[in-house]
This record gives sequence, structure tokens and C-alpha cells, in this order.
Amino acid sequence: MIHSVRFICVLDTNVIYPVEIRDMLFWFAYFEMYTPKWSEHIFDEWKEVMKRKGVSNEEALKRVMKANLAFPDALVTNYSGLINGLSLPDPKDCHVLAAAIKTNANVIVTNNIKDFPEDYLSSFGLTAKTADDFLTDIIDLNPEQAVIAFRQVVLNRRNPDLNEFEVLDILRKRGLKSTADFLHSQL
Repeated sequence: MIHSVRFICVLDTNVIYPVEIRDMLFWFAYFEMYTPKWSEHIFDEWKEVMKRKGVSNEEALKRVMKANLAFPDALVTNYSGLINGLSLPDPKDCHVLAAAIKTNANVIVTNNIKDFPEDYLSSFGLTAKTADDFLTDIIDLNPEQAVIAFRQVVLNRRNPDLNEFEVLDILRKRGLKSTADFLHSQL
């Protein structure tokens, strides 16, 4: 079940950046609605994206370190031996699948669904979901806890401080329309 820490999800780079999506995913994990997993490859990509967006190397490393400190069991290791035996439309995504296989994940959370064919993933007992679909499922299964987690996102928002409805609007702009609409209905 998705509302359990036993539900394991590998987070692809494109849902760890931008920050609004990452914050939602991390706070939902913090409130034990699922267990996040990632790999060095995923975080190397995240650091590269941050650098392209103007984040200093020092700040990028600090963010990666904070994520690993917040979720000390999230880092998947010893998965690289699986990469070459996998076949995806974009070979650069094989490391994500390898990490998911290694950690016995249930879902890969990615906004590049087309790069993770349903039939191929199912042969490994996996599915792929967009961040919006994944978060909406979590809210549906545990709306009270999801609202608590969302309120933490709002409370921790800085530069500028925003209210719940302003944060919901940002989530909609970041592609989390169903998530924002569902949360809005629960407030």
C-alpha cells in the first residue's frame, strides 16, 4: 500500500528538481507515507541540473548532503552491475531501473513515463508514475496525513513566505495539478 513506509519508490532526477516537487515528495516521505530511494547516479544528475540552473557547486553538494542526512537509508548501492543488462528507450535511464530493481522498489517516480515502458517494467514487478499521479494516490489513501505534510511544505517555504493557496498555485504550475486540486479539496 502506498500509505506505508514499506512502499518503496525510486525518485528520478526530474522529480527531485524542481524544488517544489522535491519538497512535496520529501515531506510525504518524512511523514512515512512511503520510503524514498535514490542512487549516486540520480544525485549526480541532480547536481548537474542545479549547476545549470545557477546553483553553486557548494550549495548543490549541501542539498545532496541534507537529503542523504534526512533519509539515511535512501541511498541505493551496488546496483551498477545491473545497468548494462537493462534496455530502455533512453539508455541513460537504465541506472534508475537498476536502482529500483536492487532495492525491490514498487514504483519509479518520474515525469519521463515514456522512457519507462509499462510492459518492460512489469517484468521486474515495477511500475512508473508521474509525480502528480504518485502524490495524488498517496493523498487518496491518507488524506489527513497528506494535509499535515503539505502544511509543513508551506511552513518551511521561504523567500517569499507564501500561504497554502499560493503554494497550491505553484504546484499546479510545476505540473502537480491533480495533487494541488486534491489537496485544495481537503483544506
